[in-house]
Amino acid sequence: MPWNNRKAEIPSLSMNDNRSLIDLRQVVKTYTSSAGSFTALKGIDLQIDSGEFVAIVGKSGSGKTTLINVLTGIDRPTNGEVFIANTPVHRLDEGQLAAWRGANLGIVFQFFQLLPTLTILENVRLPMDFGYRYTSAEREERALCLLDLVGIAEHAYKLPSHLSGGQQQSAAIARALANDPKILVTDEPTGNLDSRTAEQVFTLLSNLAADGKTILMVTHDNDLAKRASRVVMIKDGEIVS
Repeated sequence: MPWNNRKAEIPSLSMNDNRSLIDLRQVVKTYTSSAGSFTALKGIDLQIDSGEFVAIVGKSGSGKTTLINVLTGIDRPTNGEVFIANTPVHRLDEGQLAAWRGANLGIVFQFFQLLPTLTILENVRLPMDFGYRYTSAEREERALCLLDLVGIAEHAYKLPSHLSGGQQQSAAIARALANDPKILVTDEPTGNLDSRTAEQVFTLLSNLAADGKTILMVTHDNDLAKRASRVVMIKDGEIVS
């Protein structure tokens, strides 16, 4: 990744273009291997406005994670268009994608993905060290504020292995918020947690949405999904409701 002192130039649309914050148009994703071809997404149309809390649900293999991967630029669509925050994501090269993702998206994974040899504070600060939004002097203060926001500031100087699963997931959410992204994408954020801790993480995401963040939550938990402001159900690579 070309992380250096020069920002990658990212093509964008005019802000007068009246699109939703997230706009997927006829997105198809086909994987090809020696065993043949498999189409994971089949002509997805999806529009999400700023400030929505959207739950994406479906059975294993339905296309939920592929949809998230295309939306975040981890995978490229085989066909179709992906516009996010007025940026044609499907047209970006790898360097542009890295810069765009760092500035606009926070991503939270099911298995936390915290670096085990760094303290919680250092994990949260890391995206800021690769970004351009905050000075070196501001980064530690912001990291501490984010840890306070998610309720684990007292664990800032501990290693991830010294925290519970719920605390590690909270730390992962704080890290995803480090560069103040427009959109927070979470892939099964409660899938590894007990019901009480899952409730705490869901409440944290709800509070972030109430404060204006756009939240996308992939989940297999239908009870939690129903409490989001909107539910998108995927079956066999298509949106069915």
